[in-house]
Amino acid sequence: QVQLIESGGGLVQAGGSLRLSCVASGGTFSRYTMGWFRQAPGKEREFVATIYWSSGSTSYADSVKGRFTISRDDAKNTVLLQMNNLKPEDTAVYFCAADYLGRVSTRIQSYDYWGQGTQVTVSS
Repeated sequence: QVQLIESGGGLVQAGGSLRLSCVASGGTFSRYTMGWFRQAPGKEREFVATIYWSSGSTSYADSVKGRFTISRDDAKNTVLLQMNNLKPEDTAVYFCAADYLGRVSTRIQSYDYWGQGTQVTVSS
């Protein structure tokens, strides 16, 4: 069973930065496509970023392009999300997710394992 544990959330002022970390255990991390999703109060969970296991290619939601960067360190079973120039609308619980089939997908349904989430709050 794969376990994902996120950390790095917190309270930050608009324009600030945070770096989220997700550590995986219990599986072959290097073969998983990893993604970050977020869910704001009263809203559906939405895609933020993903990184493909094979090529390392990345994909981002339009709302975060140019501000967020996803990366991975397979030696440490870790995926990171560097978030710069944060805006109040980025406030949400951020979830790390793993697709053990290694697909390139932004769909929630493609991801098999999920972390418990970490809260990010951006004040104006």
